[in-house]
Amino acid sequence: MTARELDAAGITDPTLRSAYTHCRRLNARHGKTYFLATRLLPAHRRPAVHALYGFARWADDIVDSLDDRSSPHERAAALEELAACLHSGLRTGRSSEPVVQALADTAQRYAIDPRHFHDFMKAMHDDLTVTDYPTYADLRGYMHGSAAVIGLQMLPVLGTTVPRTEAEPHAADLGVAFQLTNFLRDVGEDLDRGRVYLPADLLAAHGVDRDRLRWSRDSGRQDPRITQALRAFEALTRDVYRQAAPGIAMLAPVSRPCIRSAFVLYSGILDAIADDGYHVLHRRAVVPRRRRAAVAVDGLARILHARIRHGATQPVTAPNPPTAPVGDAFGLAAPVRREAA
Repeated sequence: MTARELDAAGITDPTLRSAYTHCRRLNARHGKTYFLATRLLPAHRRPAVHALYGFARWADDIVDSLDDRSSPHERAAALEELAACLHSGLRTGRSSEPVVQALADTAQRYAIDPRHFHDFMKAMHDDLTVTDYPTYADLRGYMHGSAAVIGLQMLPVLGTTVPRTEAEPHAADLGVAFQLTNFLRDVGEDLDRGRVYLPADLLAAHGVDRDRLRWSRDSGRQDPRITQALRAFEALTRDVYRQAAPGIAMLAPVSRPCIRSAFVLYSGILDAIADDGYHVLHRRAVVPRRRRAAVAVDGLARILHARIRHGATQPVTAPNPPTAPVGDAFGLAAPVRREAA
């Protein structure tokens, strides 16, 4: 986190500044596409986005890191500890964990509905035990907590030009679209973790099952049936992008270039997958650097236009505070839950 961003956000406490800086490092290291888009936000909004992403990244790593040799019991215990830390941080506004400290401060500043964090943790916990989804409806149920709520958490930070309730369905869809894109890109890696996020009924419609995916992953060979199933999942994902798209115009003008850039870059991953012949079981598709640069330049041009038209700076404002303490509404009394994008 640069001093300018923290100053612009009105974050003066040294401990809090350090916590936000830690979250920014997580974002820069783990989410290159997302980090690039975040740089297109006004400086005063970036710390909050880094805090939200930093927490999601940390929680996701507990469950998904391929380098971690922790047992399922140890991962469950780590999630329990994180849930307790989060509950306390949201209730008191303080935490010894930098990521939770920054998240709690962001939640209070922007009055983010604590239920979104509760649903997120529940989805994360599910990932410890659920390894596949029979139908797309089942997958969407899971993605409410793992992806849709991420869009809903972001919305108060981004700001809207319409009543927030009008923009919320589109924000939720965009979170889902991003995660569906990740699922398609990471089919091979997820399979190595023992999970298949492509719905079983979609796979079966093309004569594919988990064993067929495993065969392709292990042998390095393609199967036209798998390619057709992946193409069908791509089409489904593009439909969700179309549902999300109208929400961009509902955002505060100075926030639109960031989300538009993320939209273009993430949907571009689908193009990269198709261009690579749907080899996602064997390698990860990447948006070419020149394409990323072009999107960044376009985003900068849009920022300049928005700031000339609507003003270069905007004060940090938060909605009316919640009627109940954040921690009390969160309701995490005992066991943890789980996931993120």
